Amino acid sequence: MKYRHEWKHEIGCGDMLALRQRLSAITKCDVHTIDGKYEIRSLYFDTLADKALREKTDGVNIREKFRIRYYNRDLSFIRLEKKSKVNGLCLKESAALTLEQAQRMLKGDYRWMTQDSAPLITEFYGKILSQGLRPKTIVDYTREPYIFAPGNVRITLDYNIRTGMQNTDFLNPDSVTVSAGNAPIILEVKWDEYLPDIIRDAVQLENCRTGAFSKYAACRIYG
Repeated sequence: MKYRHEWKHEIGCGDMLALRQRLSAITKCDVHTIDGKYEIRSLYFDTLADKALREKTDGVNIREKFRIRYYNRDLSFIRLEKKSKVNGLCLKESAALTLEQAQRMLKGDYRWMTQDSAPLITEFYGKILSQGLRPKTIVDYTREPYIFAPGNVRITLDYNIRTGMQNTDFLNPDSVTVSAGNAPIILEVKWDEYLPDIIRDAVQLENCRTGAFSKYAACRIYG
């Protein structure tokens, strides 16, 4: 497991158009996209006291959050994910879930996890018991990913962020979500040991500073 560097910027529509032109000339598109993008649906878990949300809003340097996720309404590819942050570096771990496992999880049946060999599922089960993790809200958005092999760089443009407003009907692709207020477009840049100059130059935008936007926090404003 390797922690990665991450930049996040809140940008406007004009910035996104400019970035699309620049990045399409120097990067490759993710092979899993449809017309250069994919739709992401996540269901975030938190404690009764909203530990993950509070640590994010308070700027705690060492924190984690759990979610389950699928792409493009495809219920055959569901993942449990844990995202960790340590002093600005990020790490994402994942484990595959079957549709049946996800269904049982959302019904509050976690017993099957005791028989699963995946370390992340074992850890998640332990924190369900010890911290009381429970589903909180759906987060939907559109992502445009760009890949640059040197430095293992991944650049994404995320927009149309939508919230379930306490809706946890995650496995219903037609479950309604609504716009998360005035959520901006988010530029994310992730890399390993070094960020190549060609990418550093391409993502430079006037009056744009690195921030710490959280889609989960933006969607929890509504419940």
